[in-house]
Parts: sequence; structure tokens; C-alpha cells
Amino acid sequence: MKEELTIRVAKPEDAKGLLEIYAPYVEKTAITFEYEVPSEEEFAGRIRHILTKYPYLVLEENGELLGYVYAGTFNERSAYDWAVETTIYIREDQKKRGLGRKMYAALEQVLKKQNITNLNACIGVPEVPDEHLDRNSMDFHHHLGYRLVGEFYQCGYKFDTWYNMVWMEKIIGEHQKKQPAMITFPELLKKDPTPWEA
Repeated sequence: MKEELTIRVAKPEDAKGLLEIYAPYVEKTAITFEYEVPSEEEFAGRIRHILTKYPYLVLEENGELLGYVYAGTFNERSAYDWAVETTIYIREDQKKRGLGRKMYAALEQVLKKQNITNLNACIGVPEVPDEHLDRNSMDFHHHLGYRLVGEFYQCGYKFDTWYNMVWMEKIIGEHQKKQPAMITFPELLKKDPTPWEA
């Protein structure tokens, strides 16, 4: 069968399939500092919440979920409306296929149309790589044009180990004196049902 990769907007009904992607990261890695795998109901609620303002996209191959990417609130204050925090997860057996780059490219296209200017990524990093965490996520974001803006030392504790956390940033829009208002994802979808390249 010919492989067919498609990106679409996530639905709360995707929660079960997306949890199958996310759960190993919770259970076996310090890539996420979450300790317990959320319930399907809680995860569906997270999807609904993100979609009230930001894009939450999934990547499928012949209908099978391979990964997901979304943007979330960087800070609740109004002055931060043009900055978001980005998150991406890829199914364990689908790494090294360029899927992360493809998903982030789609996310950026949407965020630019929402007038977002700053992308921020919060990334766990080890002082010494171990079986739970390496520096691959930091390297991945660096290759996509993110730059390191800050590091917090031994601020995350998981698997009896203290880990550092870094913030990385990528600027995708122009900062203007009269900044155009941020457009919510639902507003954008009314004008453009697929605001990313297929």
C-alpha cells in the first residue's frame, strides 16, 4: 500500500490513540515531567481546551496516528498573546522519518496566520544523558531554528534523578509598533479550513 501522510485537526475522539503515543514518554522517559498517564477523559479535555484558541494537529499515515503537535498559552497576560509554547510527540517506532519537521512546519504555517510571532519550547535536558533522557529534543529544536534563551538547573525530579530544563525560542513573525491582533484558531478555520500545506 502506498504511504499517505496527512495532517488534520485533532478531535477529542483522538484521545485514546494519542495517549498510546504519549504514554511511553510518561512511563519511560523524562521528556515529559508528568508522572502519571492521564485518563482518556482528561486528555480529551486537554485537546478541547487547546482548540479554543490554538492549533492541535495530528499526523496520520493511511489513517493511523503517528504523532501530534500543538501550541499552548505561554503566559495568560494579554501582552503575551503573540507568544506560544509548542509541544510535539511522535510515536516511538516512527522517529528518524522527518515527521517532526513536517508537523512543526504545518504548525508554524498556522501560527503565522494567527499573527503569532514567538514560539517557545520547554525542554528537559540531562546534565549527563541517561536511559530516560538525552539531548535529542534540544538538538531537534536547534536544527529547526530555535535558539537557547535560558536554562534552569535541577528543577525537574523524575526516576530518582534531577534534570535541568531549558527554554528555546524561535521568532516567526515581525514585531511591529501597531501589532495586528492575535487570531484564534476557531476564527482562522472559518476563513481557511486547512491553513497549512497538505
